[in-house]
Amino acid sequence: MLLNFDLNLLVILHVLLEERSVTRTGERLGRTQSAISNALKRLRDHLDDPLLVRTPEGLSPTPRAAELAPLVGQIVQDAGACIARPGDFDAATAKAQFAIGAPDRFNLPVFLPLLEHLGRVAPGIVINLRTTDRAYAIRLIEAEEIDLAIGWFDATPPHVARSFAFEDRFVCLCRADHPLVDGNPTPALADILGYSHLVVSSTGDRRAAFDAVLERHGHRRNIAATLMSFTIVPELLLQSDLVGVFTHRTADYFLDRFPLVTAPVPLEVAPIANHLIWHRRFERDQAHAWLRDQIALACTGEGFGRPPGPKRRAPRRAG
Repeated sequence: MLLNFDLNLLVILHVLLEERSVTRTGERLGRTQSAISNALKRLRDHLDDPLLVRTPEGLSPTPRAAELAPLVGQIVQDAGACIARPGDFDAATAKAQFAIGAPDRFNLPVFLPLLEHLGRVAPGIVINLRTTDRAYAIRLIEAEEIDLAIGWFDATPPHVARSFAFEDRFVCLCRADHPLVDGNPTPALADILGYSHLVVSSTGDRRAAFDAVLERHGHRRNIAATLMSFTIVPELLLQSDLVGVFTHRTADYFLDRFPLVTAPVPLEVAPIANHLIWHRRFERDQAHAWLRDQIALACTGEGFGRPPGPKRRAPRRAG
């Protein structure tokens, strides 16, 4: 039975099979020749086999010992890995996969530069993005289906760690020649709500965070279309009188590339505090901690020191 077996004997057997000498095994392990001989006797008794027999060339393994050699070698290697202290994480050579949950609004301003950065500095790290809202992200972390998530979280369970990422605010986004901002760079809330809205919702349920804010203030908006991603948002806004209320980081991304403008939302709304969350079992995992740091850098909007690409910024007529 394993409970009655001294696992240290496997280390001695492993070295004996490599050295084929009691003397050299003792020197390698820092033990006396007598101690190695006694250990070999115990191994023979436990396994009911001579294991190593003396020949003119030295000790020679029996068929049973030859069969055990790769198994014992793997056990010794795995045991060493279990008790070894992890070395410094090397992003350039690391091989790992991570699943990250986030609302779609993070894809362009945060994950696009992050993935470009990882492709340069950590080509062996694979990122799998999953679209999540607040409650869904926490459930996936608890189910071990994602490694971390980012977003707006009112509260998190005690076993889920969190760190502040950045603050966001709502702005109204529309085409540069939209009647809403024609001669009026700061339209009233009633004017903004007077137009049909384009909504992007991770859950596709025709509601976004801004709708909850409106309800708390006794307002509602007319939603003309709901999308689950921002892919065609700029084209829809450019070709219609639709408006959208989005977080400013996402809106800024479109302002840099399309003839769109923003207007402030005249409603008392506290900034959205976005947090990075993960299960506390990953608190000291070096690869996980490194990735969290990279996401935090991407959230600063600094682009990891790279110069921005070509811009097609329309003049901001508001906000």
